[in-house]
Amino acid sequence: MTDASASASPARTTIVAPSILAADFANLAGEIAKVPNADWLHIDVMDGHFVPNLSFGLPVAKSLIPHTNQHLDVHLMIEDPERWAPDFAQDFQSVTFHLEAVRDIDAAIVLSEKLRGLGTMSGISIKPNTPVEPLLDHLEKFDLVLVMSVEPGFGGQAFMPEVLDKVRALRERIDAEGLSTLIEIDGGIGAETAAESGAAGVDVYVAGSSVFGKEDPAERVDTIRTYAATAAQD
Repeated sequence: MTDASASASPARTTIVAPSILAADFANLAGEIAKVPNADWLHIDVMDGHFVPNLSFGLPVAKSLIPHTNQHLDVHLMIEDPERWAPDFAQDFQSVTFHLEAVRDIDAAIVLSEKLRGLGTMSGISIKPNTPVEPLLDHLEKFDLVLVMSVEPGFGGQAFMPEVLDKVRALRERIDAEGLSTLIEIDGGIGAETAAESGAAGVDVYVAGSSVFGKEDPAERVDTIRTYAATAAQD
């Protein structure tokens, strides 16, 4: 199982995580084989309650495990993550739940500690309209913070550049405190928006429809990585 120290370094990272939400569900093994150069694979689990859409649950997510050695990054867009998230922690390298789905930041910290204890990286996510400030004093309690740059629940939405102010606030605090917490962004990510996000301080780029369904998904992964890494260094 991958831990935070193995996935992050003092230098800025550039991790591209194609989202299988945009892949062909009838051929997931074949789809992920098209992106062997992806650093992570992103798995969106949606329950039809916390978000209006329904994707798949633990059995389908686990079906990917025999087909890849890549880091499997689970994003739980579900109600009651305290009940369900530990089941995912046993099989996946990172598990992210939503701040809006738990009672408060204290409850989020308790769940994060439980997930870490089960051997996975623990992530916390916030929707576009959720303030980032409640997280800033507790970033050491999480291995990653996922900033949604679209409203969660559907793929193919347009990137919301205003969320980059949250990324900048996170980057400033993480760097000031010397933390290894990763900043992830999800929603409307392609080459250009990856560059904007990299300049703001993102580490992990979730890309769905800009990768899967394209003529050369692997080339799209490389392009996003190049744009993001170049902007991060400027």
